[in-house]
Amino acid sequence: MAPPEPVISVICPLCERPIPPAQRDAHHLVPKSCGGRQTAYLHRVCHRQIHALLTEAELARQYATVEALLAHPPLRAFVDWVRTKPDDFFVATRKSARVRRR
Repeated sequence: MAPPEPVISVICPLCERPIPPAQRDAHHLVPKSCGGRQTAYLHRVCHRQIHALLTEAELARQYATVEALLAHPPLRAFVDWVRTKPDDFFVATRKSARVRRR
């Protein structure tokens, strides 16, 4: 019997916490609808918060890097808050009214 394969730890580039496999989402830094191909693995809660706060057009034009995402004040506040939570923490996320209107 072969030994089990080691679990490779993936760190969320936003909140810098290890991502459990069940909470791992691939985020297109530039949305696929805008021609993006490069992805980064994020916590599901971080990924959903990005899409709750920003439109795909904003992501493509202004927030196509992790550094740019962290410079967005409401997203930065969320990341600072979620960093204190356990690695498998998840909370439901609602799109902001501004994003829903677009």
